[in-house]
Amino acid sequence: MRKTGVLVLLVMVLAAAAWWWNGKSKPAEPQYRTVTVDRGDIAAEVSANGTLNPVTLVNVGTQVSGTVRRIDADFNQQVKAGQVLAELDPALFKAALAQSTANLANAQAQLDLAEANAVRMQTLFKQEYVSQQELDQALAARAQAAAQVRLARAQVTRDQTNLGFSIIRSPVDGTVINRQVDVGQTVAASFQTPTLFQIGKDLTQMQIDSTVSEADIGQIKVGQPVKFRVDAFPDTEYTGAVRQVRLNATTAQNVVTYNVVVNVANPDLALMPGMTANLRVLVETRPDVLRVPTTALRFRPQVGSVVEGAGKQRGSAVYRLVDGKPVRVAVKTGISDKAYTQIVSGTLKAGDTVIVADLAAKKRMAACRADVCSDGRSRRTADRGGESRKRLLDRCRRVPGAARREPQHCRGRVRRHHGRVGLG
Repeated sequence: MRKTGVLVLLVMVLAAAAWWWNGKSKPAEPQYRTVTVDRGDIAAEVSANGTLNPVTLVNVGTQVSGTVRRIDADFNQQVKAGQVLAELDPALFKAALAQSTANLANAQAQLDLAEANAVRMQTLFKQEYVSQQELDQALAARAQAAAQVRLARAQVTRDQTNLGFSIIRSPVDGTVINRQVDVGQTVAASFQTPTLFQIGKDLTQMQIDSTVSEADIGQIKVGQPVKFRVDAFPDTEYTGAVRQVRLNATTAQNVVTYNVVVNVANPDLALMPGMTANLRVLVETRPDVLRVPTTALRFRPQVGSVVEGAGKQRGSAVYRLVDGKPVRVAVKTGISDKAYTQIVSGTLKAGDTVIVADLAAKKRMAACRADVCSDGRSRRTADRGGESRKRLLDRCRRVPGAARREPQHCRGRVRRHHGRVGLG
């Protein structure tokens, strides 16, 4: 028995020594994550989306109705000003021109007859063989015949013009971006001219028509540099410049936006009309400024933490770690690039450390989230009037150690890998 007691005592001593050694060898886990305040450049940007378009997009239509007889231009084709794009069937236009030409000849013959009659009546009037009334009638007939000639000539000019309109020509040098007509199709020119072709005047110079929210539009100025990417070439970053900030606002679902036009050079024609551009407008740059990560400005100690200098102060602040405790430091901020924020004034200096995260709170939250998510019923309790999953997670945020507490609706139940069994 005495040997057994000695062995038990020896085992206990070794276990205690091992526990003490392991506890000593493991350093205490840090409670907060900190970063060092430094100096660097900050570029404030405004993000927006837009669509690439030609600077000049010409819609080519027809001013006369008819049936398309021939098409001489297709998609992506380079065209010159005056080049034939399509032709309508000219039969009706030629017939109308022939008719108006005949009417002109008839009117001219009537004018010649009236002119001769007027000259004769003037001679007879001088010899007092006809009355003044007969002379006036002859002169009036001559004037009416002259008017009919002018009308017939105008009709001839109109029909010649319509015949010319049956041949559709390009008004500018450019590229055919869209063709909306086929051979045999009938086009009708009524109150609105139908669009047959769309021609981009110069695709080496394009523009982005982007929308910027009213919260950011005050920062956008003409001439500001722009960087953007398109989904077709995600690894390539293109550049441009703001050309115009339009005053006309667009309201959709109570959201007000403004159109910002960006000039873009496209020398290799890689950018195509209609592409979506994700752009960033550089609104301000400040070099070599004191800066902190933006997450440091969002950090707030957990409820129940001992915080020095907290009180009820308002305004921007960061927290320094002094003797293991967060200490509030008031600061005045400047511009931000979302990752970093400029510090304009305050007691912070380069090399100081500031808190960006509470590691202990994150661990509690992760454990509590796992606890809540592991109970499938928590996703359905909101529909039944019970404690919702969101409220459970909020409770985890507020109460330290809540991750170790079982949600109220889980009590009295046995958790299994493939379901749960109610025990009453």
